Amino acid sequence: MPVDHYTYRVTWSPEDNEHVGLCAEFPSLSWLARSPDAALKGIRSLVAQTVADLRENNEPVPEPLAEKRYSGEFRVRIPPEQHRALAMQAAEQGVSLNRLVSMKLAA
Repeated sequence: MPVDHYTYRVTWSPEDNEHVGLCAEFPSLSWLARSPDAALKGIRSLVAQTVADLRENNEPVPEPLAEKRYSGEFRVRIPPEQHRALAMQAAEQGVSLNRLVSMKLAA
């Protein structure tokens, strides 16, 4: 799998006074640089080296988030009081609890 399928982001780091390149699939990696382009180039190179090392050592390589399949379902635990309040809101709006929570997450 090519390393360009990973999720990269470049942001400003006020603490370092530089741009920082990040990769969501490798949260422990980062690359500081003076320009956003250099930060992106640096983190991509670092990820490529890391993936090569993982493969060389027969260790698992993270799957790119963009290539994962998502079911659309996940479970969230909340306090019973909050569950009750959400169920009441859903009933008052005439929608399912699932629909209400989905709308709240989308907002």
